[in-house]
Amino acid sequence: MNKQKLLLALCCIICLQNHSQAQITIDAQLRNRFELRDGYKKLAADGANPTGIVSQRTRISFAYKSDLLTLNITPQDVRLWGGDASWSSSGVATNNSIGLFEGYAEIKTSDKLSIKVGRQAFKYDSQRILAARNWNQNGLSHDALLLKFKLKDWNLHLAGTWNNLSDLKAENYYPSNRIKTLDFAWLNRNFNNNLTLSFLQLAAGITETDTTNTLNFRHTTGVYAKYNKGNFSSWGNIYYQYGKNTKTKAVNAFIVDFEACYKTEKLSPGIGLSYLSGNSKTGSAQTTDKLFDVHYGARHSKFGAMDYFSSVASQTQQGGLAHYYFFLDYQINDKVNINNKAQYFQLAQSNPLTPQDKNLGFENDLVLKYQFNEWGNLENGYCFFLPTGSLRTLQGVPNNKFSQFVYIQLTITPTL
Repeated sequence: MNKQKLLLALCCIICLQNHSQAQITIDAQLRNRFELRDGYKKLAADGANPTGIVSQRTRISFAYKSDLLTLNITPQDVRLWGGDASWSSSGVATNNSIGLFEGYAEIKTSDKLSIKVGRQAFKYDSQRILAARNWNQNGLSHDALLLKFKLKDWNLHLAGTWNNLSDLKAENYYPSNRIKTLDFAWLNRNFNNNLTLSFLQLAAGITETDTTNTLNFRHTTGVYAKYNKGNFSSWGNIYYQYGKNTKTKAVNAFIVDFEACYKTEKLSPGIGLSYLSGNSKTGSAQTTDKLFDVHYGARHSKFGAMDYFSSVASQTQQGGLAHYYFFLDYQINDKVNINNKAQYFQLAQSNPLTPQDKNLGFENDLVLKYQFNEWGNLENGYCFFLPTGSLRTLQGVPNNKFSQFVYIQLTITPTL
């Protein structure tokens, strides 16, 4: 009897000890954004009235972490105020938009390997190719298997996905405007406190049509580098694409990004550029696809807050994009920050579908951020675009008025 009591006591101590080593956290996020759209995503037509909308993201994240296991479950609801399709007689919405942003388990099998499986967000390097796309209230996550290796000073990640829209009994059909399988290898090393290098190899398989099984793979290979020393910081990447597009044409495309910044105590000026290759030939005359596809990479944070180039293929008629910018960041105090970004856009290539003049116009984005508490911040933005005749032609808005965009975003992120 005494032995049984002793054994029971030892089991209780072990359980309590294991429980004390684990961490359980509950985090919430409520993000409301008011937008006044008077030329957002498309030039404002003369005589058109502005649109005002309010959107809301509501997330709650349950996280469990021990030495061997990390478990994260993040349901979310995304909606427009007043956007429910139907209402009951009591005034309660009957059409909701609740979904799962993340839901994964990461199992540590050894000091060198962990396995992460389930719905998860991918955020790598400059997020040019793999991004969480946080401006979008829905965000972006993937149903994936991710292997994470730690090899001395190197980090190696291997990921694979396989997507279906329904529980099929046969065939492997999938919409040809989405990626059926996204697989990548990412190799990274921090050589010191100043230099970080990454290598990415990605394969995106897309069906030829919505009702065929054949996959055409577009491959992306490239490097990313980040350098910091003293007040100076810079980063850059170059990615090359090859393989086949959905129409089985050979792909030969590239993108280059570079940004440099000099930071003082309060003021930080910086410059940057992006060049996304495009097609000079279209239709039957096109034998090689030279338009770079950023897949599910960042858009809003890369090509202007007005989102005129969030879908480069259609918005430039396959011409690609050249983007030059200058920004000035001013840290007024530990709570208030102002950033102004002046940008100029051009077509990378003109073709039979585009105007011959490559100049597209000037955009200015002014953003004020106020961190009023560790769990809350307020962000205000004012943006405008001064277009050229070429952009008016591309967008089909020959008579436009002054195009501008205003937003106010409140984000609350307490730990519960």
